[in-house]
Amino acid sequence: MTDTTQKVALVTGSSRGLGRAMALKLAADGFAVAVHYGRNAEEAARVAAEITGLGVRAEVFGADLSVPANAGRLVEDVIATFGRLDVLVNNAGLTRDGLAIRMKDEDWDAVIATNLSSAFSASRAAIKHMMRARTGRIVNIASVVGLMGNPGQANYVASKAGLIGLTKALAKEYGGRGITVNAVAPGFIASDMTAQLPENVQKSYLDGIPLGRFGQPEDVAALVSFLASGAAGYITGQVIGVDGGLYPH
Repeated sequence: MTDTTQKVALVTGSSRGLGRAMALKLAADGFAVAVHYGRNAEEAARVAAEITGLGVRAEVFGADLSVPANAGRLVEDVIATFGRLDVLVNNAGLTRDGLAIRMKDEDWDAVIATNLSSAFSASRAAIKHMMRARTGRIVNIASVVGLMGNPGQANYVASKAGLIGLTKALAKEYGGRGITVNAVAPGFIASDMTAQLPENVQKSYLDGIPLGRFGQPEDVAALVSFLASGAAGYITGQVIGVDGGLYPH
């Protein structure tokens, strides 16, 4: 029999990186976690094993979120499996960088579909369930570049700026139903990609960060954990930076 008393969180794109850190933190907080992957089932299975090692339930779900309708079906599958959904973290995303004048239509469309349209589709499906429960948390993982812009990333910047706008609209539409919707805007977060940057490039980035270091995935996960908690019940429609002071909000 399915236990429907334990709160459930879905983190899209949680097989590695930021998503993995958020999934593990929510599990440590006591949430059962739906681990989502787009391509690598083995990585997702390892994250799920880490979560079950913490003594909470984890299930793995695969879905190609470059097709936005799949995001809505993912949410429905999670609810069918767990019997409820309390927290949705829209984290899945991709980059296909290039100067705007040379950007291919398919690169624009793929980034917007995955980063923005799929978040809308997932949120719409989650809200239908959360409205009946009269409670819920949606956390959208945006980016500091959605606020400040970045050359060579017109598609990515537009997707993250759109995610911020979506956050504000949904917060106003569904606050009266007990649903909070917030956005987290990470800055430069330590990853395999940043580790491969030449030392001089890393230094140029670090020179713009008042705290003088790249963030860690756990820095972002800690904020998501708070926004998913009861302590954040009066916070909605906000965009909160985790960027070491790079861009004052």
